[in-house]
Amino acid sequence: MTLWQPDPTFYPSPRAAISAPPEKLAYVALLNGENSNRHDALGVVDVDPASSSYGRQVGQVDMPHPGDELHHFGWNACSACLSPYAPHPHTERRYLIVPGIRSSRIHVIDTKPNPRKPEIIKVIEPETLAARTGYSKPHTVHCGPAGVFVSALGAPNGEGPGGIFVIDPESFDVLGKWEIDRGPQYLAYDFWWHLGYDTLITSEWGTPNMVEKGVNPDLLLKGQYGHALHVWDLRRRRHIQTLDLGAEQQMVGAAPGARSCSRVRFCRRGRFVEGPIFFHMGLASRQWKLGGSKSHRDSRRARRSGIAAAAIERLQGRSTACD
Repeated sequence: MTLWQPDPTFYPSPRAAISAPPEKLAYVALLNGENSNRHDALGVVDVDPASSSYGRQVGQVDMPHPGDELHHFGWNACSACLSPYAPHPHTERRYLIVPGIRSSRIHVIDTKPNPRKPEIIKVIEPETLAARTGYSKPHTVHCGPAGVFVSALGAPNGEGPGGIFVIDPESFDVLGKWEIDRGPQYLAYDFWWHLGYDTLITSEWGTPNMVEKGVNPDLLLKGQYGHALHVWDLRRRRHIQTLDLGAEQQMVGAAPGARSCSRVRFCRRGRFVEGPIFFHMGLASRQWKLGGSKSHRDSRRARRSGIAAAAIERLQGRSTACD
């Protein structure tokens, strides 16, 4: 009897994921210059030490149009499919969602039946993205509990607001804008969540007009690039709180253990969740912490009481030189 089982690459805990077998192939973005009229591509690299082609490129799929500027990309499904409030554990981790941050075009790439020869099965054109979400310049891709979440830097006219939109993980239809109540949030960049706290955190960068041609010194000196984190109710899709880090710390991101000053991530220590804040244009990094109460059975409202304390803690926390 064949059992209907979850994808074996879905893990119920970070510990289980760490113990899993390592990947044997890596997919990497291959970029061409803006005015080269050559197409970007997705390369396949053999990362299996036991393979005769270890460390070499073993495959490639070219994008159908020039000028995409591939950036971050991700899977259609992952361990977030095990979320208890939106479970879909039998979705297969098979497709890569690959946006072009300059073209606003999104490519859906099938890595099976031959993972060394991935194929483009669908292209979401920028006009479709704009019509269904009001967004452009897709940046970060995360497979989530209710679909594929993608952040976008702004609107089709190059202004704001930026935000998050959702793609169906199986049909790859653009479902629409994620936010129901965005509050004061206007600038967008990266995002990440903690399912146990029903909490999502987003960071800020700038609108497409502010970043596409490089950092604008006038805007920088006026403190107009993003310098805040935003806390959201993940299930209700509503803005809860803004953590303003000060205009002297611009183009903000948070990434535990990273040095790239670009991403939002959580690291977990017992019931507390924390991570460093890094700044593209600042001189320091600081800690932020999402703290819970003593009981894991406390209400979500009580759990989020720790979020309010985060604004004080990040001001009182230790600062270290940003390298």
